[in-house]
Amino acid sequence: MSDEREVLDVLTTNAREDIADIAAQTGLEEAAVEETIADLERRGVVHGYQAVVDWDRIDDGGVRAIVELNVALDRETGYEEIADRIAKFPAVDALHLVSGNYDFAVEVTGDSMQDVSGFVSEQVAPIPEVTQTVTHYIMETYKDGGIRFGDRDDDDRLSVSP
Repeated sequence: MSDEREVLDVLTTNAREDIADIAAQTGLEEAAVEETIADLERRGVVHGYQAVVDWDRIDDGGVRAIVELNVALDRETGYEEIADRIAKFPAVDALHLVSGNYDFAVEVTGDSMQDVSGFVSEQVAPIPEVTQTVTHYIMETYKDGGIRFGDRDDDDRLSVSP
C-alpha cells in the first residue's frame, strides 16, 4: 500500500488525528506525513475535513432525501454541465453520476419534507434536461462516512426461539 493511501486511510477514519499519531500508525516519519497531507491537499485529492454526524440524534436535524434524476442529453449539453448546475444549490449535499435506471443520485437536505419537495419541484425539475425525478426520504441512517452508528437497539420485541 502506498504512503498516500495509508495516510488517507487514517484520515478517513479520524480526520482529527494528529501528525504524530498518523506517523505511528503508518510507520512514516512525521515530516513525511505532513508533506504527504500537504501534497494531497494541494493536488485536490483531499478537499476538506468534516465531522460525521448522526443527524437522527438531533431534534432539529432536518430532513434528508436521495433524489433520482433522469436527464436527456443533447449535442450541446453533457452530464458535466448538468452536474455543475445542480451542485451549485446549497441544499445539495452530494451528487453522483450513476449507472442503472437513472442518471444522477442527489443527496438533499431541508428543514422539512415540504422544503425538500419544494426544492426538487421548483429548482431541479425545471432544469430543461431533467426528464424525471424520484425522491426517497431517508428514514434512518445506520452507517455514514464509513462509520456505523450504534446503540440503535430500541427493539423491545421479545426474542422467540423455536
